[in-house]
Amino acid sequence: MADETALHDFPSLFSLKDKVIVVTGGSRGLGLNAASALHHVPQSQGLRTGRRPAQQAAEPGPGARAISVPADSATMAGIESLLSQVQQHTSHVDVLFANAGATWGEKFDTHPDSAFAKVMDLNVKAVFNTIRLFAPLLQKRASVEDPSRVLITASVAGLGIGTLGQQATFGYSASKAAVLHLGRNLAVELGPRHITVNSICPGFFPTKMANGLLEMSGGVEKHAQGNPMKRLGRPEDIAGIVVYLSSRAGSHVNGAAIELDGGAMWARGSLADAAGDEPSAKL
Repeated sequence: MADETALHDFPSLFSLKDKVIVVTGGSRGLGLNAASALHHVPQSQGLRTGRRPAQQAAEPGPGARAISVPADSATMAGIESLLSQVQQHTSHVDVLFANAGATWGEKFDTHPDSAFAKVMDLNVKAVFNTIRLFAPLLQKRASVEDPSRVLITASVAGLGIGTLGQQATFGYSASKAAVLHLGRNLAVELGPRHITVNSICPGFFPTKMANGLLEMSGGVEKHAQGNPMKRLGRPEDIAGIVVYLSSRAGSHVNGAAIELDGGAMWARGSLADAAGDEPSAKL
């Protein structure tokens, strides 16, 4: 009888050796944080994409290789171009991090249709099409013991109430709720193909996309003090969850939505209840 307490090859549990990883939206923000973390992992093979020139990521770890690929995930032609460019470097992909996204802040009465459509297209439809086109590459080396992985950048705004008022992000909140449910559907659809699908739900991280909203809503320190952990997200936080989900340690996690906000979403709810306010008043 097998020893049920035995751990198989524990030292390699978080290894990404020989993994080919594609990160969309990897030229800045959380995508750059993830790409930098993956560069550090020895013997991993990373391809990161973005429409803008990439900021300098960390130097690749021993035996690792990183390639920057220009691509616009907002259009079908851009996704097809991305796939074509990736195929010039590899015939398979082990991890796809669908991270590219956008937001738009505008009050309810003047919120433009074009802005709502742009955010929904990039944050939901483009994610679906990227995963759909990359599925054949993800299946190439996938197995029961070592499934391929799809990671989706969602948000706590898709789990609760997002930003309201003068800089309301209606399309962003709706898109992140939609992509979370898309991820659950794809987890069940692609599981039998040995591909897991999980969503990461960050709260506030000081990034270019979030900094303007942080300043308009009281500043970094105010938000940090309102967090149960008394800080906002750090690059290491996103890096850690991406490595975990991409490695053997996360091979049986499928259909999950992992909150990465230090508990801030739940703290806002308790404060609102205590004050008798609507939860949105605290966002």
